Amino acid sequence: MATITPEMKEFIANHLPWVATISKDGQLNIGPKMSTFVLDDHHIAYHERTARQHYQNLLDGSELVIGVADLKTKTGYRFRGKVTLHSDDAIYEEQVKVAEHNGTKKPAVVPVLEVSEIDDLTAGAKAGTVIEKD
Repeated sequence: MATITPEMKEFIANHLPWVATISKDGQLNIGPKMSTFVLDDHHIAYHERTARQHYQNLLDGSELVIGVADLKTKTGYRFRGKVTLHSDDAIYEEQVKVAEHNGTKKPAVVPVLEVSEIDDLTAGAKAGTVIEKD
């Protein structure tokens, strides 16, 4: 597993992450996920509240990519890896409590990305280069 550094954790917490999935028919779906959070040094998760296209794509086996960028500094990261959907375990129950505390909709599921690759999205020659890959 690739390691999410303290700097990356802070970056994710302070910028809007976007998730991308792909349908069985090859249609790309991308959207912002304000509920994204770092679970630990190797996992990123979010609350899937709408349970529509991203959810269906993940159920159908789509990969998940999470991108985060800062337009002011033209820096960012892209995270890739395997996804596990949590809907009836301790991770899910904890995130239901978080949603209740924050006054947000209960998640239908909590997708957890096990990060296997981190790419640099800094503008310029480094754009798209691999920072870490297991």
